[in-house]
Amino acid sequence: MPKILGIDIPGKKRVEYSLRSIYGIGLARAQNIVRKASIDPAKRADDLTGEELTKITNIIQDGYVLEGDLRREVAQNIRRLISISSYRGLRHRKGLPVRGQRTHTNARTRKGVRKTVGVVRGKEARAAVKTEIAGAPKAASAPKATVAPKAAGAPKPTTASKA
Repeated sequence: MPKILGIDIPGKKRVEYSLRSIYGIGLARAQNIVRKASIDPAKRADDLTGEELTKITNIIQDGYVLEGDLRREVAQNIRRLISISSYRGLRHRKGLPVRGQRTHTNARTRKGVRKTVGVVRGKEARAAVKTEIAGAPKAASAPKATVAPKAAGAPKPTTASKA
């Protein structure tokens, strides 16, 4: 596995596809880098010479913001949108889709797992909710009443027996 900018790129793939494992390089940018470095696009990443690796590294360092710097820049942009309370910032803060997607039925990636609110429909679902409620420990709101011990001279209750 060759290393470019401290990142291992997959060696078995073609160069333009293995460059995509670096954050901030997509297919078009990878093809552009390979073209500028004048490397055969069909060449595998394991077959690259040290000279070709340095060419690629120099091209990437000179023209592109990648990895940690790019992640930091994106995070700062999101923080700025949140701090100025723009519409997009509010959507980021609430964890909802930012770019106009519908939320009525989809958007599960941003919204997370469904949380049912309100009435539970269906007999099975109601029974499950009832058993959950019954099985839950009750809150200790009032102290339990204790029964005083019986006096020694108190008469015992009699039970009527059938003859």
